[in-house]
Amino acid sequence: MNAPVPAPASSAEHRDQHAGARAALALGALGVVFGDLGTSPLYTVQTVFNPSDPHPVPVVKNNIYGVISLIFWSVTIIVTITYVLLVMRADNNGEGGIMALITLIRRGRPARRRRTTLILAALGLFGASLFFGDSMITPAISVLSAIEGVKVAAPSLADFVVPITAVILLGLFLIQRLGTARVGRLFGPVMAIWFVTIGAFGVRGIVDHPAIVRALLPSYALGFLVNHFSTAFFSLAAVVLAVTGAEALYADMGHFGRAPISRVWLLIVFPACMLSYMGQGALVLGDPRLAVSSNPFFLLPPHWARLPMVFLAAAATVIASQAVITGAFSLTQQASQLGYLPRLRIVHTSEKTMGQIYVPWINWALLVAVLTLVFAFKSSAALAYAYGMAVTGTITITTLLYFYVARHQWGKPLWLVIPGAAALLTVDLLFLAANLTKFVHGAWLPLLIGVVAFTVFTTWQRGRVLVTRLRQRDEGPLRGFIDALPTVQPPLQRVPGTAVFLNRGKDTTPLAMRANVEHNHVLHKYVIVLSIETLPVPRVTDEQRLSIDPLGYTDDHISYVSARFGYMDEPIVPPLLSRIRDADVEGIHDDSGVTYFLSTIEIHRGDSHDMSSWRKQLFIATSHVTADAAEYFGLPRDRTVIMGSRIDL
Repeated sequence: MNAPVPAPASSAEHRDQHAGARAALALGALGVVFGDLGTSPLYTVQTVFNPSDPHPVPVVKNNIYGVISLIFWSVTIIVTITYVLLVMRADNNGEGGIMALITLIRRGRPARRRRTTLILAALGLFGASLFFGDSMITPAISVLSAIEGVKVAAPSLADFVVPITAVILLGLFLIQRLGTARVGRLFGPVMAIWFVTIGAFGVRGIVDHPAIVRALLPSYALGFLVNHFSTAFFSLAAVVLAVTGAEALYADMGHFGRAPISRVWLLIVFPACMLSYMGQGALVLGDPRLAVSSNPFFLLPPHWARLPMVFLAAAATVIASQAVITGAFSLTQQASQLGYLPRLRIVHTSEKTMGQIYVPWINWALLVAVLTLVFAFKSSAALAYAYGMAVTGTITITTLLYFYVARHQWGKPLWLVIPGAAALLTVDLLFLAANLTKFVHGAWLPLLIGVVAFTVFTTWQRGRVLVTRLRQRDEGPLRGFIDALPTVQPPLQRVPGTAVFLNRGKDTTPLAMRANVEHNHVLHKYVIVLSIETLPVPRVTDEQRLSIDPLGYTDDHISYVSARFGYMDEPIVPPLLSRIRDADVEGIHDDSGVTYFLSTIEIHRGDSHDMSSWRKQLFIATSHVTADAAEYFGLPRDRTVIMGSRIDL
């Protein structure tokens, strides 16, 4: 009898490597994606029963069951069904996030639905604007809620909650320039400890009052909504805190993939969070006074574990804050590359991971905003009213855009789309309406931030179109300029070397090139007119990177090169030279013989009526934060020439 033949070692090694890669992705997703969602148990139950709420929820038995049931089913419907099962299927070449969803809507739009798609794209842009409000509020409320545990573990330090929070946040923003690469390896293990711990302490509470498990029945949530609608409706403004961070699942899909995020949510995060919520509900069920006198989350651990729990919570909330700050950096980069913001200085902090970036201007603006919120609101409960508005607005817009894509891009039948959209949007709109009732109590803040960001986005986009039109008038057509070079008087001098003129496209002449010819009567022997094109896709393959046009002549050594990048790519120019050389473009022998020319303009307020005066002022003010083009495109300073002109808007 022959012995069984063992599997080849290489096959076993491949399986081990594949399993290791999946485990690494899952651990990374645990640390980055779920920081915000995973720290929601810190403040959700406390906020629901907060006695200082303008619409307080009485702490009675039926309300406790109803609130815990509402939390469970809200998380199930919004996070599990809306995001994990549905929205995360709408990816743009593997990338997620509301910017990717906007791109899907614009792709292949028929003329008859042009107005609808433009309106939905604008709505999506407003959803992206709300994320900036989220990125300001999340660090403040998360770290505040963690440090507030000191009031339970060490009441004598209660007066130091706000200063300690401010110091932690200051340190968090100061280390952003180092990048997440150095600390990223710690994120997953810390969050793994966090979820195991909150789940275990939740079980401890459930064991004391196991009847709380009945709150998992949907009848308790529906009964609470139907029989006590006024109370239940207002409680939704706090219940929504349980789903904060849901948008991170979609936004970070490109980094970890849909499958790892889904598995981690269903197997680890969802069970741990629900155990914590039910444990807190059981604690309040046993002694309702605890809901109004302290934070039930920090009462679940035994007395000896409360102070260590404060430290663990602080670490978890810093991780949650890190994730949303990084998200703000990424959103800024995408908005800039899509033309909604000026070009800002972006520092890539990792040689291995392209998505790890640092945007100094946004970092310091966020720091000022976050510290202002901490000192103005002073407690996580007060900030909670503002927090829910940003979250519900983004979720509602995402759901609406998703179902439009499902119908008009994927061709899903109406009998499936309409009931699904109606059911999920009803839930979203209930939460949105409940948060609007907190408008004067703080919900105005994220709306104001969203309106301001949206105004900046649209003003920059409109101003950019107008400036481009004026530049085209001054620059003139490129093909006509090239055709006229042989007849220039005095005759043009062609000097040794290669000149790379960065330009916006092939239709117009670079201002620096025109100035060299008309004023200096000189041009390099080899000339490349290079344009950087950002496509509405996350990344561009190497095969699609370059497009070359000799501009009608082969003996004048002037070529036009278009370099395509996705909005997640890094548009660095010098590495393109080797690819241009490989494409048989003359003149590039080595980098040292190349001189780069940039055309810059100064924008001044003019007499045109294409924009209102205040929007002109906003556009001009925004233009002042534009990053240095040479640094943005990675051009060597010692071989870059900048030539400017003036435009009156």
